[in-house]
Amino acid sequence: MQSSSITLSLTIWVPILAGVLTLFLNSERQKDSARWVALIGSILGLAVAIPLWTGFDNASSAMQFVERTSWVSRFNINYALGVDGISMLFVLLNSFTTILVVIAAWEVIQDKVSQYLAAFLIMSGLINGVFAATDAILFYLFFEAMLIPMFLIIGVWGGPRRVYAAVKFFLYTLLGSLLMLAALIYLYNVTNGSFDISDYHRVPLGMTAQTLLFFAFFASFSVKVPMWPVHTWLPDAHVEAPTGGSVILAAITLKIGAYGFLRFNLPIAPDASHALAGFMITLSLIAVVYIGFVALAQTDMKKLVAYSSISHMGFVTLGFFIFNAQGMEGGLVQMVSHGFISAAMFLCIGVLYDRVHSREISAYGGVVNTMPKFAFFAVLFGMANSGLPATSGFVGEFMVILGAMKVNFWFAFAAAITLILGAAYTLWMVKRVVFGDIANDDVRALKDLNGREMLFLSILAIAVLVMGIWPQPFTDVMHSSVDALLKHVATGKLN
Repeated sequence: MQSSSITLSLTIWVPILAGVLTLFLNSERQKDSARWVALIGSILGLAVAIPLWTGFDNASSAMQFVERTSWVSRFNINYALGVDGISMLFVLLNSFTTILVVIAAWEVIQDKVSQYLAAFLIMSGLINGVFAATDAILFYLFFEAMLIPMFLIIGVWGGPRRVYAAVKFFLYTLLGSLLMLAALIYLYNVTNGSFDISDYHRVPLGMTAQTLLFFAFFASFSVKVPMWPVHTWLPDAHVEAPTGGSVILAAITLKIGAYGFLRFNLPIAPDASHALAGFMITLSLIAVVYIGFVALAQTDMKKLVAYSSISHMGFVTLGFFIFNAQGMEGGLVQMVSHGFISAAMFLCIGVLYDRVHSREISAYGGVVNTMPKFAFFAVLFGMANSGLPATSGFVGEFMVILGAMKVNFWFAFAAAITLILGAAYTLWMVKRVVFGDIANDDVRALKDLNGREMLFLSILAIAVLVMGIWPQPFTDVMHSSVDALLKHVATGKLN
């Protein structure tokens, strides 16, 4: 373990404190001050996370930047943090995305500005806590607490059916989490009073116990991914959420479910994970193929991209449960890439919605004639979402397909179908919205991207292209941790 530091605490508490400060700037005349404080706070949040990248030891699979302080000594609950090659990238991705959300909201959000920005900053800190926690109760508290700001973001600043979508989102994710809490209490008892997640990886468990624990964690994390058939909350949440809410939902919160499988299901229940791999692969392939067809039928741009996210996350869980390094690393690369691409897609839709106040594909057509700069980004991100080589969307999917090919040709064949479906639904949407003759007066009156919109779309375009052309820095980080996890899972607890 690396020597103790406060880097991870800073990534959690800097954005939370900035959010609390922003919350106090809630008068009408303080709107601009709230925006600037939120922007500075989000930039500081990323700045304090940079040492995680620069100081990370790629050769080590151990937890790094470790912090540990006794919190509730009676129950052996600790404030314990650490990151490895699996979790570190997501702290950076979350901190990076928070800045974009603040910039995107700069002129668009005029009602309750300080509360809106504060919700995102506080949620950013809580999400970093989820990825950094090495104590099970601390993980659970961060995991549950992050629901609150997202619930408020959807319920207060969302669309006409925002309360329905917010309650559905909250209930789905909360009910699954209760089984996880029961599993953690069971593990606390069998480890003689430990909430240290690493202790759970070593405790000997029979097949029945592993299977029950697997499904307890599955109930929580599958909803978060979301996997078919517990995915129905996501399209509703996306459609009703404001643009920033959709960006964080797709780019970050879905990744927490997939991360949970790697941190809990696979290492705690390795034998059950192998036994239930067929079940997980089946659900993953249903998400990849069936949900791809569902996306093809959508008329609302946000719903289309929401279903696209479910399909792409199916690639992630497929990569995890084929139990080889190529598949697992491909799934992790896909998680990071999807963070960039889904954020970009929702921000592009937000740009159009801010001007026309419609997300219906039929409300557009010929946008390239009045918004050529926007059209460039829309086509680029559409191509990336389709898995075009030299974009980040290609790298993870290709690695998962190669990994699946080593296990079963038909798994790889079914997964590869999503490349065709992804191109079909994404490029068909781009064609109907961007190209052709100007469809109506609303499109004719459109103004092209302003400086603020050019900034956040350009940043994401660079990220998508850099990761697509040079993915090695991302894969190098995760090699050791993935190899160690696969070795642990292969050894099992019944051998």
